[in-house]
Amino acid sequence: MRCGLTHRTSTLLCVPADMRGAGGSERPRYEIRVRGPIGPTLMQAFPALTATRRGRDTLLTGSLDQSALYGVINQLETLGLHLLEIRRLRSDGAAMTVKSHDLCEDDSPRPA
Repeated sequence: MRCGLTHRTSTLLCVPADMRGAGGSERPRYEIRVRGPIGPTLMQAFPALTATRRGRDTLLTGSLDQSALYGVINQLETLGLHLLEIRRLRSDGAAMTVKSHDLCEDDSPRPA
């Protein structure tokens, strides 16, 4: 598993090896949960994603390769949006979640 902290926040993104792009032609679909509403002006920063409101949160959904995923995370931080969760969706639409107790690539525990 490969892990990394995003800048200026304590958001940890761990991507298991089987979730990383391996040269396949189909980009994985992701569901990115952000706190609060994202209006049409802010959505212009995410042309590859669609937004859906879920209670107090907004779900951004779309197909992204690893580089684009990290670009979205960077853009969320730049815009001051609060990232809550990232899920990779299986081809059948069900979510695959990396649990908080998973270990990083070097078998060290995740930071608290």
